[in-house]
Amino acid sequence: MERTWRWFGKKDKITLAQLKQIGVEGIVTALHDVPLGEVWTREKIHELKEYIESYGMKWSVVESLPVVETLKYGGPDRDHQIEVYKESLRNLGEEGIKCICYNFMPVLDWARTDLAHENPNGANNLYMNWGEFAYFDIYILQREGAREDWAEFSKEHKWGRDLVAEADEIKKTSTPEQDHALVENIIIKTQGFVSGNFSEGDAAPVQKFRDLLKLYDGIDKKKLQENMKYWLEAIMPICDEYDINMCVHPDDPPYPVFGLPRIIGRAEDIQWMLDAVPNKHNGLTFCAGSFSAGEHNDCVVMAKQFADRTHFVHLRSCYIFPNGNFTEASHLGGRGHLIELCRIFEKAEQEGKCNSGRRLPMRVDHGMTFTDEPGGVFDESNHGHNAGYTLLGRMFAMGQIQGVIATVDDELGIEYKQPGFYD
Repeated sequence: MERTWRWFGKKDKITLAQLKQIGVEGIVTALHDVPLGEVWTREKIHELKEYIESYGMKWSVVESLPVVETLKYGGPDRDHQIEVYKESLRNLGEEGIKCICYNFMPVLDWARTDLAHENPNGANNLYMNWGEFAYFDIYILQREGAREDWAEFSKEHKWGRDLVAEADEIKKTSTPEQDHALVENIIIKTQGFVSGNFSEGDAAPVQKFRDLLKLYDGIDKKKLQENMKYWLEAIMPICDEYDINMCVHPDDPPYPVFGLPRIIGRAEDIQWMLDAVPNKHNGLTFCAGSFSAGEHNDCVVMAKQFADRTHFVHLRSCYIFPNGNFTEASHLGGRGHLIELCRIFEKAEQEGKCNSGRRLPMRVDHGMTFTDEPGGVFDESNHGHNAGYTLLGRMFAMGQIQGVIATVDDELGIEYKQPGFYD
């Protein structure tokens, strides 16, 4: 697999020179300065592509060319935004960029309640506490129907928890500072750099979030699926013309949240998407971390099932506690079974079964934050890393995964090459 790295553009604290030195071959990035809903011009794409190539790497994957909300809920300007998206795709295709990762999650991208949860080794990882998440929904967001939804969620998952009762208990002792931290963790720090919906200093992020949720009144899972199919069918002719692979990122976590439907969280969801639009360019970003956060998912079984329609791989893993809370695990542990996934995808790549027969881009994801790392989550400067995207944590994970891939390649009789070293 092609070793890639998510890089947030020229303002990223992590430099391309550093990435070149640690064996990164391809860059995963986006035009982060282009406002949502506007065309990515060929000039801007070309300029960033040339900049990346000047460091001896390539722009391998776009993550993400955003799917604006109106495409998801089917707003009145949906067809206009489809044309905008198609124009951006054409411009990317003209520049030879042929892999686009996107998500179809309404309003909220990936969600965690704690961005600096202490591991037994003293480092920090991202963490989800379902009780705190229910508290946010019931008492901070004050969403209509939240108590009933969380009561049903508690019954469904058999974790021996009453999440409504837990939320009520948290309310008794929670402070304004703790509430503010939850708002930042759930709808600001994990969302703003991806979706552009929120930013530090937003006067009323909770109200803005409520307003976005209202756009989905009456949108159930079936309707969201219909809207996804409508959009995919509209863009497939451009993908065919330029041989562009679209690869949807699974829901994270793979459960409905805030009353919103989620449609890419389990094997049957993925199969529906692939069957609904059977074009080879309609495929999957296999994010083992997102899948492994759901107790209903078996990553190894799913990797075997969907390898031939996988265009991009995110290698990370989650650990689910007996009470249902989950955290990012070691890249060699957890429920993701990344060693076996490397075997599956390396073999599939060699057989030309994934990514339209091209090399399969892979990136590690959501690494640990070491407490003394410059620019880590404790750094109050303007140059800190995005949550889960530190240098040392991901570099540590990349070292682990490169070792796994080298071993798997040896098993398969494939010559492993480490860029930048004499063999």
